[in-house]
Amino acid sequence: MSEESLTLYKLMILYMLDNLDFPMTTSQLSEFFVNNGYTSYFHLQQAINELDDSEFIMGNVVRNTTNYHLTISGKETLDMFEQKIPEPIKKDILDYFAMKKYQLRKEVDITAEYFPTKKGEYMVKTQIKEKGTILMEMNLNVISKEQAIEVCDKWSDKCESVYSKIMEILLLD
Repeated sequence: MSEESLTLYKLMILYMLDNLDFPMTTSQLSEFFVNNGYTSYFHLQQAINELDDSEFIMGNVVRNTTNYHLTISGKETLDMFEQKIPEPIKKDILDYFAMKKYQLRKEVDITAEYFPTKKGEYMVKTQIKEKGTILMEMNLNVISKEQAIEVCDKWSDKCESVYSKIMEILLLD
């Protein structure tokens, strides 16, 4: 892979993160780059790692998933070199966001992770965010790792009904 190609991939990542008000995961970035034929997963990962090492992006790990957001240095770099991204590529990115923005946001804003407690049980931490603001956070103590995994796996599908039910119980007579 040429240095010019790697630079373009890095700028594309910065552009993507700059055009959203929420972070993106490695798999979300990969879906765009690989499915649109821009590069392979491995070249993308190299670009992400170099951006992270240079502190142009920062990653936050939640349950084996890294959520990347743009740093101030990354924004400054993009502002200086954004013109190097061809307009058709920018259009591809913005079209992708127009089609997938809700799904991308949901994947990042609805989280569940677990960790062991001192009693040999597991604490499951669930969260629903909207535009970076926590709407609901709930911690559940479960007795096994299997239960913790099951709660985490089901959270994204069930969180809206859980949230609605809690609001109904608390606000309606």
